[in-house]
Amino acid sequence: MKNKYRNIFLFFGIAAIVIMLLTFNMQYDELWRNLKRAGNWLPAIIGLWAFIYMLNALSWYIIIRDGRKGSPISYWKVYKLTITGFALNYATPGGLMGGEPYRIMELTPYVGASKATSSVILYVMMHIFSHICFWFASIFLYIFMYSVDFLAGFFFFIVGAVLLLLIYFFMRGYSKGMAVKTLRLLGYVPFAKKWAIRFSEEKKETLQNIDNQIAELHKQRKSTFYASLGLEFFARIVGCLEIYFILNILTHNVSFPNCILIMAFTSLFANIFFFSPMQLGVREGGFAISVDRLSIPGAYGLYTGLLTRVRELVWIIIGVALMKVGTSVHPKEENKTDEKDK
Repeated sequence: MKNKYRNIFLFFGIAAIVIMLLTFNMQYDELWRNLKRAGNWLPAIIGLWAFIYMLNALSWYIIIRDGRKGSPISYWKVYKLTITGFALNYATPGGLMGGEPYRIMELTPYVGASKATSSVILYVMMHIFSHICFWFASIFLYIFMYSVDFLAGFFFFIVGAVLLLLIYFFMRGYSKGMAVKTLRLLGYVPFAKKWAIRFSEEKKETLQNIDNQIAELHKQRKSTFYASLGLEFFARIVGCLEIYFILNILTHNVSFPNCILIMAFTSLFANIFFFSPMQLGVREGGFAISVDRLSIPGAYGLYTGLLTRVRELVWIIIGVALMKVGTSVHPKEENKTDEKDK
């Protein structure tokens, strides 16, 4: 990637850090007291995400390798791009102009533009799909653990039906590809209409090639497909340990299954309001609502949201800093890219 483009992404990352520092809903001395209260749990929470990002990176790395021996890019390079990509996703609403374009541009010198685009699209689909599967599984976990009245039953029925519909559309997308259809849908969006139509006409062959690669993974590389999905789903479960660590600072009367439900409700709530940059205020509210639903004091939810926000800030800083680390590409890799794109 050219340095001028990398610097643009760097600007978004720095802007996200500044905004987060300015939008903590408490005085800094109070924030410091809360962090001191966390004690050794805070490094454990931050370190946990080093492992979660390893799982995310391995899921993407498996897609890049596509069942072949060897890889044009090392796992640790993919790990770095994973951390920076997620950091950039916090900087924009829904990550629509953040992590994914950055990953494509950084990966292109190693595997070519078509493969870079298809692998990033596939990984994003896998990441979202694992969330949907996690939410769907959490419905049954709640029903198993708690009695369900009519109102809750109706809510779970509606949510479950929507999630099943999303699972169906994702499986259709995996079997036939999504690049061409996505550009076709963008052709009906007022502000993106002209660009989408022009881009789909100019890059018709490339988009079809991307769709073929997406469909090939699902049809012919099922082991790769399910290994990647399994890693992403496992990462969701491991991520619930963060809630468990934080709540154990406040009380010892919380179980890990409850933490899974808290994470499921909170992430669902946050994704409904995906348009909020860095989900400012949304996640904290989601934590408060979800813990209250499980008969845990709402203040615990706010404290959980606070420490989660601090963890995000730390990893955004790490991700932005990594953007300028190991940016050189070996000349041989550039030559391979030129041959692939001809």
